[in-house]
Amino acid sequence: MRFTIPNRVVVRALVALEVFLALSALVGAIPRQQPFFFISRFSSFAIPGLLLGVAIGGTQAAAAAALLTRNRSGLLLPAVAGFGILVWIFTELAIIQQYSWLQAVYFVHGGMELLLVLALLGIAPAIVAPMHNSNDSLRQR
Repeated sequence: MRFTIPNRVVVRALVALEVFLALSALVGAIPRQQPFFFISRFSSFAIPGLLLGVAIGGTQAAAAAALLTRNRSGLLLPAVAGFGILVWIFTELAIIQQYSWLQAVYFVHGGMELLLVLALLGIAPAIVAPMHNSNDSLRQR
């Protein structure tokens, strides 16, 4: 007997993860009086903050909205958003060459986002029933 998680539960978990990541990116994009270590390579926080808020926060918010509205791009946008946060963390590590435990936390969140998308597509190990038709499967929520 195989235990599977209903698609609607996985979709809700994915939306919750994306909302958390979007809000976190938007809060992280706010300029501060005391600069954090990760902006030590930049003379200003404006460019990294704008990229973080728009590119990461925006894609996460768009992915959550696509799932909530049952948009045709319902699984494409979460995949893009998940890859986006992974690329952000890799780039951040390459530029600043310093490590923070928060980078590991956000990397794991991005990986979880991709794993949930892969599970819904039927590519990851069978923990959920695969979504064969994205329009039909998003209606099952």
